Amino acid sequence: MLSEPRSGRLAAWGNALLAGLVSPDDAVHAIVGDDAVHRVDGLPGESAPVGLTLALGRLRALGVTGLRVALPAPGHPLGLSGPPAFNERALEAEEAVVATGAPYGLVPEVYEAGPEGGAAAADVHVEVVWHCLPVREAPPADVPSLGEAERELADALREATEVLARLDVAASGPVAEAAIDAYRARAERGREALAPGYPPRAVRVLELAQRVGLLISVAYENGHGGAVSASQMGARAEALRPVERVARRAQVAAYNAYVEERERGDGR
Repeated sequence: MLSEPRSGRLAAWGNALLAGLVSPDDAVHAIVGDDAVHRVDGLPGESAPVGLTLALGRLRALGVTGLRVALPAPGHPLGLSGPPAFNERALEAEEAVVATGAPYGLVPEVYEAGPEGGAAAADVHVEVVWHCLPVREAPPADVPSLGEAERELADALREATEVLARLDVAASGPVAEAAIDAYRARAERGREALAPGYPPRAVRVLELAQRVGLLISVAYENGHGGAVSASQMGARAEALRPVERVARRAQVAAYNAYVEERERGDGR
């Protein structure tokens, strides 16, 4: 969770495009990000993968009015509505985009290529193929409101920090703060947290969710700290598991806020 999920970029900027708030070129540029190219496979009426610009236009023509995010994990089908074939593929990718207005979903498959022997990130060529699959038109699983997500995150951040400090894990101290500061600096360089059209509260929730996600990542990546016994390591994993779940729920709530607000405005 150190970086925004590709499904988040596709949903956020796809929603902005569908609303007429950004141009197709700007939307595609933001969605692709540092990747080389994105294509969509399996679109109705297309026999081969097509570029994002054509794909988003085709989805609009098929009746798509908005895009939601799913960030499922084993035992937690967050944001999914079925059928099982789509859920399984989304769970394998750990993310997906689910359309509203038409029964389609998109699951990314990432291909990386680069020089052998530990290529630097700048040398890695990344291509993404989004597989378009049928989905069930039903409420997404376990997605909170923005207000619920914000309250959950505040509690989760406080609880995780206290537990990790008690276990003497590096993520609870200066190492975590330095990593978070570095992440913020990167995030602020020319990147919008969300696309135009999203409410300020969604931006706030997403940024806090990413901060919590970063705390979790730092905890796992900086050794065992003082938690050297099996019981202490187990306690740390037990403490982080619900916090990670809260952070994923909040991310989904933030990315889905545009669609939720529009549907409330329509009286749905």
